Amino acid sequence: MPLGIRIFAVYFLFVGLAGWFVLSTVTDEIRPGVRQSTEETLVDTANLLAEILREEVKAGHLAQSHLPELLEAYGRRQPQANIWGLTKRAVNHRIYVTDASGRVLLDSSGRALGQDYSRWNDVYLTLRGDYGARTTREDPDNPESSVMYVAAPILDGEQIIGVVSVAKPNRTLQPYIERSQRRLRWFGVGLIALGLLVGALLSWWLSSALGKLTRYAQAVSAGRRAELPRLPGGELGQLASAVEHMRVELEGKDYVERYVHTLTHELKSPLAAIRGAAELLDGEMPKAQRQRFVSNIQQEAGRLQQLSERLLHLAQVEQRHGLEEQEAVPLAFLLEELLEAQQSRITAAGLKLEVVFDHALELYGERFLLRQALANLLDNALDFTPQEGLIRFTAKRKQAHIELCLFNQGEAIPDYALERLTERFYSLPRPGSGRKSTGLGLNFVQEVAGLHGGALSVSNVEGGVEVRLNLPSA
Repeated sequence: MPLGIRIFAVYFLFVGLAGWFVLSTVTDEIRPGVRQSTEETLVDTANLLAEILREEVKAGHLAQSHLPELLEAYGRRQPQANIWGLTKRAVNHRIYVTDASGRVLLDSSGRALGQDYSRWNDVYLTLRGDYGARTTREDPDNPESSVMYVAAPILDGEQIIGVVSVAKPNRTLQPYIERSQRRLRWFGVGLIALGLLVGALLSWWLSSALGKLTRYAQAVSAGRRAELPRLPGGELGQLASAVEHMRVELEGKDYVERYVHTLTHELKSPLAAIRGAAELLDGEMPKAQRQRFVSNIQQEAGRLQQLSERLLHLAQVEQRHGLEEQEAVPLAFLLEELLEAQQSRITAAGLKLEVVFDHALELYGERFLLRQALANLLDNALDFTPQEGLIRFTAKRKQAHIELCLFNQGEAIPDYALERLTERFYSLPRPGSGRKSTGLGLNFVQEVAGLHGGALSVSNVEGGVEVRLNLPSA
């Protein structure tokens, strides 16, 4: 059975049972709730009548008063009241009054006049000073014929001189109870249906998301190109990220192999040159030729040293999870130091140098890494700028960061190479010599920018190439 159907089945069972239980419980509570509210109203009515009838009962003139006529007129009234969609066409209260011995003095129905009601709970309990109420069936065999009776004492000071009881048939409440139950059932069924619809959509959505991940994993396993499915945040997003991370880690094995092959290739060329020059130096040759081979050995040894140093620096940066130290580093001082170190090279090539920025700007981070990153950028710019070309360095503050821009005049970078410039060991031939560098400089700069919470970008602009480096400001 598919996972989505299983999830929906469990959801259906849970929502269905919970909905049925709640609906059944609430429906069953409507009847006693309505009757409790009615009893509370009867209590108020009984106590009001007890105050109204007190003087007549105390004087013993109740039967001769105008009250029997009033009650008779009350029984004939037809309210025609529209109560929440139900029309009330007759009054339903029965009112009777007893004396202190429980004998009926007045009965709005006329049935119990003169009878002894002292044993009925409503009268019996009230005469004892307790709350008097009872429910009695008019037809013992019909539970729907029950009538609620609520009594209140008629007091003369602290003495109980009589009891007034107000009765209401429960059948008159039934239409309201049935209406409430019917409406509640419709609402309940609608809510359950809506809940099941939401459950179906949720199951479909979850099943669809898991299906996308499954198809993605199958495509990766089969070696096909596949794009990571876009899933919302939360657990599904985390699962997608974990799957992607696992793919990257697995592909990392191939990457390490390629890394070793590329490094071996980079080392093989200078080592072969050194070995060949050393073998030739072992024999007799003119001094000028010997000097040329010695120079080649020194040049290739320097290349090996540069490669090893940059690899060490890059490895140190990649293994870090944060900066070891952070301080305010004056940008002007840092750049002045780097330009002074490269002054001979700048002069020899006849380069034009422009430096435009506020000398009060300060970077915030690890001094050594910042210096190395700027040194790599400047070294690249010098390599690709033609004789008597222009190098321009600008900087400006952007909120909490400083944007450094290094422009060098020269040929545009090919489109296919722009996205690969920060890859390890990827390098373009230098215009002057045609030789490639270690291909580690820009990768190192990108790692340093990431450690500082910044970013690196390289783009072609009119007349040359521009590198933008965002770093935090002090």
